[in-house]
Amino acid sequence: TVIRAAVLIQKWYRFTMARLEMRRRYSLSIFQSIEYADEQDQLQVFSTFLFSFCLVPVSQIFTSPSAPQVVDEDLCLKEFEKKIDVPETYYGPRLSFPLTVEDANALLHAFRNEQLLHARYVLQLLSETRRILKEMPNITHLSTSYSKEITVCGDLHGNLDDLLLIFYKNGLPSEQNRYVFNGDFVDRGKNSMEILIILFAFLLIYPNDLHLNRGNHEDYIMNLRYGFTKEVSKKYKDHWKQILCLLRDVFSWLPLATIIDNKVLILHGGISDTTDLDFLNALERHKVRDHIRVRVIFFSFKTFVILDILWSDPRSQNGCTPNKCRGGGCYFGPDVTAKLFERYNLKMLIRSHEFKPEGYEISHDGKVITIFSASNYYEEGSNRGAYIKLNPELTPRFVQYQVSKLTRRQNLRERVGTIESSALKSLREKIYAHRSELSSAFAQYDVNGTGRISVNDWAAAMESVLQLELPWRMLRPQLAQMNSDGEVDFMSCFYDLKMSQPIKEAQPALAETLCRYRKDLEIIFNIIDKDHSGLISLEEFSQTWRLFTSHLGIDVQDDSIDKLVLSIDYNKDGHIDFNEFLEAFHVVHRLEKKAT
Repeated sequence: TVIRAAVLIQKWYRFTMARLEMRRRYSLSIFQSIEYADEQDQLQVFSTFLFSFCLVPVSQIFTSPSAPQVVDEDLCLKEFEKKIDVPETYYGPRLSFPLTVEDANALLHAFRNEQLLHARYVLQLLSETRRILKEMPNITHLSTSYSKEITVCGDLHGNLDDLLLIFYKNGLPSEQNRYVFNGDFVDRGKNSMEILIILFAFLLIYPNDLHLNRGNHEDYIMNLRYGFTKEVSKKYKDHWKQILCLLRDVFSWLPLATIIDNKVLILHGGISDTTDLDFLNALERHKVRDHIRVRVIFFSFKTFVILDILWSDPRSQNGCTPNKCRGGGCYFGPDVTAKLFERYNLKMLIRSHEFKPEGYEISHDGKVITIFSASNYYEEGSNRGAYIKLNPELTPRFVQYQVSKLTRRQNLRERVGTIESSALKSLREKIYAHRSELSSAFAQYDVNGTGRISVNDWAAAMESVLQLELPWRMLRPQLAQMNSDGEVDFMSCFYDLKMSQPIKEAQPALAETLCRYRKDLEIIFNIIDKDHSGLISLEEFSQTWRLFTSHLGIDVQDDSIDKLVLSIDYNKDGHIDFNEFLEAFHVVHRLEKKAT
């Protein structure tokens, strides 16, 4: 009896753990599919939108005051000191150059206590960083003979707690403790600026021992969409334009790759069947400022080289094909890796760029390692972060961690529940933003007009419209209701969702379009907004909207947008606050609203 009971308990435990793991995996798949779809949408929008300006000089599109320009290189440390006063009421770190370890420790202490570094010191730090970066090659060569180990870190994405934890566990950068940070320092998280300041400070103190590679998010357009631009403008209200201008230049001077002991290649994204390290090393990297913009307009070979190393992902199948999920870079197989290794006598490729639940992943028979250092990337408890320790034998040792801000440690069921709830919320918003297309797809299967279709038809319709490659049959109970005959009430997908602050002048199709392309429109309006006041004229708004809809093939009547724009010009001064306007078109979850 005891043995039988133990077997039953073991079966129940295994079944429970398997279900939790299944829920965790599909939740992470939802997050990643939506993330890649957003990146693809962004590239598509900018491809069509920027080409619409074919009769307008490119310089006019990207040289309005809202688009950061190059800061005068003659502006040195003393110039910033003369132009920007630091008041006596400022109690944060006061930097003097050249920086010392004490300055870096002061910055770490200040940021732990949520203090800001004064704008004067930020600009001085960025100016000095640019000076140092300009002296560096495109590909940095390192040797393990000078130190016992070299630490390689992946994406941080504005998660300051992860960087602080890495330094706590692994020690601060020094001549004996060398680091390579492999791009994507910014966006998504709320402390991108602090991460840059810390990394740049240590770069100035130890230029031969801390090394930075550029990631795909060290880019002006990416920063507009994924939060870094907004973070800088909020934290530095008086000098944010200068800071962004200088940062844009700094990003363009970041090295593109690192090679350790002539055997280990480290770059952010990946490679392709055309990757040429000699060409990459000779490239004038600072001339490729915003890789998305240049790709869209010029399609130059050197731009595709940059795109490949910043955007590509490995896959298990041989070959090299366009990365359709992200919309940029490529998928490269084991044969592509082997060919590059043979040509340059390499042993290992370390890259980042991809979320990994355990913080790292090994592929291509151990030749390719993905390292991802931002823990809790999608949601609290969603993943671990990790970094790599490379010894002189070039044997990788992985160190995993997970930052927790919770006062009570969650059990596995609670963690999975939190991740699943957040993932499904994001997916429902995606579903609502495609309501018209989904309704049409459902109707094709509902030949008798019953409002119900089979589970297989429902899943096929969902995938045909959203193209997220998700297990729709498994997700059906979370997204749509089914009757006793096993048929899906397809309109139940939208029951618990509605548009925030509905405006009566907004027709359903128009509201859905604004909801779907809200982030892209925000970027475009920010580019057009010449003084970055958040206001644009009714004429600018209407012209941009017509251009936008025509090139994306969106069928919205001109008079409907005109009526909507006029209705939101509350003080009738001929201008609208487009951020407030677009904020009116986001999805609200009715059940969550009732619960609160």
